[in-house]
Amino acid sequence: MNLEEILKTQCSKSIRECSDAELYCALLEMTKGMAKEKESVQGKKKLYYISAEFLIGKLLSNNLINLGIYDDVKALLAKNGKDLSKVEEIEPEPSLGNGGLGRLAACFLDSVASLGLNGDGVGLNYHYGLFRQTFQNNLQQETPNPWMEKESWLTRTDTVYDIPFGGFTLRSRMYDIDVTGYGNRTTKLHLFDVESVDESIVEGDGIDFDKEDIAKNLTLFLYPDDSDDEGRILRIYQQYFMVSSAARLILDEARERGSNLHDLYRYATVQINDTHPTMVIPELIRLLMEQGILMEEAIDIVSKTCAYTNHTILAEALETWPISFLEKAVPQLLPILYELHNRVVKAYRDQSVYIIDEEQRVHMAHIDIHYGYSVNGVAYLHTEILKHTELRNFYNIYPEKFNNKTNGITFRRWLLHCNHPLADFIEELIGPGFKKDAMELEKLAAFAEDKDVRMRLLSVKDVAKKELKAYLEKTQGIQLDETSVFDIQIKRLHEYKRQQLNALYVIHKYFEIKEGKKPVRPITVLFGAKAAPAYVIAKDIIHLILCLQQLIDSDPEVSPYLKVVMVENYNVTLAEKLIPAADIHEQISLASKEASGTSNMKFMLNGAVALGTMDGANVEIADLVGEDNIYIFGESSDTVIARYAKADYVSRTYYENDADIKRAVDFIVGSELLKIGRKENLERLYQELLKKDWFMTFPDFRAYLEAKERAFGDYEDRQAWAKKMLINISKAGFFSSDRTIAQYNEEVWKL
Repeated sequence: MNLEEILKTQCSKSIRECSDAELYCALLEMTKGMAKEKESVQGKKKLYYISAEFLIGKLLSNNLINLGIYDDVKALLAKNGKDLSKVEEIEPEPSLGNGGLGRLAACFLDSVASLGLNGDGVGLNYHYGLFRQTFQNNLQQETPNPWMEKESWLTRTDTVYDIPFGGFTLRSRMYDIDVTGYGNRTTKLHLFDVESVDESIVEGDGIDFDKEDIAKNLTLFLYPDDSDDEGRILRIYQQYFMVSSAARLILDEARERGSNLHDLYRYATVQINDTHPTMVIPELIRLLMEQGILMEEAIDIVSKTCAYTNHTILAEALETWPISFLEKAVPQLLPILYELHNRVVKAYRDQSVYIIDEEQRVHMAHIDIHYGYSVNGVAYLHTEILKHTELRNFYNIYPEKFNNKTNGITFRRWLLHCNHPLADFIEELIGPGFKKDAMELEKLAAFAEDKDVRMRLLSVKDVAKKELKAYLEKTQGIQLDETSVFDIQIKRLHEYKRQQLNALYVIHKYFEIKEGKKPVRPITVLFGAKAAPAYVIAKDIIHLILCLQQLIDSDPEVSPYLKVVMVENYNVTLAEKLIPAADIHEQISLASKEASGTSNMKFMLNGAVALGTMDGANVEIADLVGEDNIYIFGESSDTVIARYAKADYVSRTYYENDADIKRAVDFIVGSELLKIGRKENLERLYQELLKKDWFMTFPDFRAYLEAKERAFGDYEDRQAWAKKMLINISKAGFFSSDRTIAQYNEEVWKL
């Protein structure tokens, strides 16, 4: 059915007569219909990618591109006086994820479909997502982020399950979102929701609610506040609800495809994305035992079915739960958990690999490693650190299970969808093949010395900067100077990602300008980040950045040369505007702490140059682009790991021995900022840096200043800079999620 026919049926209007909202609903119906036509059964074995988050972003344009009709639809609308980009603005962004973990899961589903593999995603249907971020008095405020509408990508299905908890049962219902592959088949994102959810229990304008009314609150929020026991137990309820629903679906579909359940691993493979879905292992064992399979065999079957992706080096991010919490929420799992634990105790004397520790806490990652058949990290350095440091005791037991799968991105969304001028220019230079095979971007290297190509590349970047300027002015009232250098750091707000290091640079630059050392070109430092509601230091860092933004904006001596902007409610939609416009992108996590990062891949694809530490996927980016095309600084992961091992880092020593560090840190509690900010927040952050600085901002401060100034200096040679941009784009093909997924399939899933 075509668009005109749908509009005739829906609202008896022509394209020209329709509102943008009416056009959106019609395109939604047309796209869902076309996606359905591309559904197909693909063989006996199927992947179930289970994740607490799927940060899928707006879907209309992405689906139009993948279905091969974007240009036709855009032209048809233009012919009738309509603008597809305005129609896109009607679409709400699904609140189903937070950061890199969820965005990666979305990229992976796109690639599974694009490669024609048999696999679906499984998660939860959060009504309010993480939260909507607003700024008041230079502080982050959290409000609900509703996204579901009568007309949406969600399709209600007839699949329902009764999920047992301690003392009660809840009914889950499955909703589906189509995942269209580029020039290939359609797969599904299955999202489970609780039938009894009640949005009205959320109090006022905030995100507080009765955490103990599980029947009403279970699918309201992603990562409910876990600063109290009620919040922590709620997370267990959520996780079990997700995996129990998933496990039942897996067994039902395997039987439909011919499995007798004894051979489940020949029909299904389960990828556990971080530790949140870990309970799928004991739950599958429990459900197989309900079908009459003995525990010994059930454990063997599940151990051949489940694989685990580790996404973190931070010990605190590897989930552990008190056994008493599990006893309350999911008592039916305890006999299985004790059995799994006892088998490990019998086999190994090393308590560090036990599932239940001396404090009666259950280590979820330990279940995944012992009772899954594959354990992977998400960048070369990350996997090496897991093998030789963080999970060394497990690697010694199971060296054959450990493997690396360097993350990737759906380059179609992060280039074709969000940067049409650059995509068109690349196609003009090397043809359209890169849209299917990102490695064809390598062909751009042939133009590295072509001055005309370089100049045009710079003009494409200028267009993106002007578009960001217009968008932020319209949506957030922010004024940018598009002739300044855009230095962008966008990611979750976490101390290990070190937004605080960037903020200290801003303070240092503020002083330099006050002293008359003005930059050759104005500098715009852009941040985008949400802090978890209970993560006070992260919220204090946001407060500092917003105070600096206000201070500098109101200082006529500094504001012509330096601007700081923290965009509000950073999400995929904002990322799609910020990434094409970046000149420099900041990947400044403490070496050894970032598993991979994926914004670094999106930025390089769009011709931004990285300023970063040798951490996560930066290591592989640096290897590909060469040292002339990236700005690396800071201490090595080996140095950092050794320093943690010795526990000999004292931040005050650096503070006392470097006048610039002392000046910048003291400024946080100086009179200028205290006039603007809250003393409690600024003093807490000051004390944190001075007495702890757990992620070692100070040792890298001097090297960071030098690398940043070098980058700003090099930026002034526009031709040389354009060459750096071109080389970064030409090497970005390796970081396609198509490559990552092909490797998962060849080495882990074997679909």
